[in-house]
Amino acid sequence: MSSSIHSIPQLQITNSQMNRPLSTPAASQSSFSNTLKAAIEGVNDLQNVSDKQTAAFINGDNEDLHQVMIAAQKASITLETTVQVQKKAIDAYNEMMRMQV
Repeated sequence: MSSSIHSIPQLQITNSQMNRPLSTPAASQSSFSNTLKAAIEGVNDLQNVSDKQTAAFINGDNEDLHQVMIAAQKASITLETTVQVQKKAIDAYNEMMRMQV
């Protein structure tokens, strides 16, 4: 199973998204949760691909070690990035909670 390094999920904002009117809090919350869910599913998908390729390599079904290692590194990097984004979001939340109004 061959995969491209360009298949890492990315968050992109188009001009139409930047110029659209403000939405209601409920719509924003739904949009944010859907975006977050899609990003986490993307990380999970990369982990699953890496696991399948590793198992296939161990069983002798896949002889391309390079593709197995690339898939493992993509999964590792996206997971580490997700963890760092989570830490930054928690830090930002804690900083806002400490603000005096």
